[in-house]
Amino acid sequence: MEALQFKNLEVRLAESESDIIAAQSLRYRVFYEEWNAKPTSRMASLHRDFDKFDEHCDHLLVIDRDRSNGDAHVIGTYRLLRGRVANRNGGFYSEGEYDLASLRVFPGEILELGRSCVDSEYRSRAVMQILWRGLASYISEHGVELMFGCASFPGIKKNSLRIPLSYLYHFHLAPDPIRTKALSHRYVKMNRMPRSWINVKKTMKLLPPMIKGYLRVGGYVGEGAVIDRDFNTTDVCIIVKTAQITEKYQRHFMGTSDPSRMVA
Repeated sequence: MEALQFKNLEVRLAESESDIIAAQSLRYRVFYEEWNAKPTSRMASLHRDFDKFDEHCDHLLVIDRDRSNGDAHVIGTYRLLRGRVANRNGGFYSEGEYDLASLRVFPGEILELGRSCVDSEYRSRAVMQILWRGLASYISEHGVELMFGCASFPGIKKNSLRIPLSYLYHFHLAPDPIRTKALSHRYVKMNRMPRSWINVKKTMKLLPPMIKGYLRVGGYVGEGAVIDRDFNTTDVCIIVKTAQITEKYQRHFMGTSDPSRMVA
């Protein structure tokens, strides 16, 4: 995909090892220093988040060019793993939490989204839309028909999440042909209260912005949540058919050349 520029910000794929290191360093600051995930001793010594999947993934970056001096100043990132690449290199990260059999037989190209984060200094709607604009360009370039990945609630106390988890189960559960399911030994029940007890308007305010964003573009969730103690999160599997993205979001993320319209 070609780089896209919006004033001082640029969104593009990582082009070098130093670009990937910059993304890993951002991930470390957000996940480990800010959100209290548990790093390995090597991660802690290097101040970087990394695993075996990084070398096979594409890394989407948002870069502040005004603060880049030699190396890219990465302020946002997504880790992208296409199905064809995963099949050649040991599978998907999400398979450590979810049975992806339903997605493995999907006839079109699929894309796993992961390690999404934005620097705390840049968390605005505009930056998120720029990151999603880059993602839209990538899925168009590669003909991606379905996206999925683990999205997280902070914390691991499932009872405190009974309202939003129940809301996702009752209102956004994926249809059977594309429904993933948490692995049996990690499965956490999402249906924790009746549908009639849920106030949708109030519950939407309890959802993390990333999950709310996926739902707004027609996203679903798989069955069962997963507790990730290393990252101190409760995860759900998000599934989005790219053809279901609404006209509004196609205009924002796929068809708009004027960046000023991206913050409307």
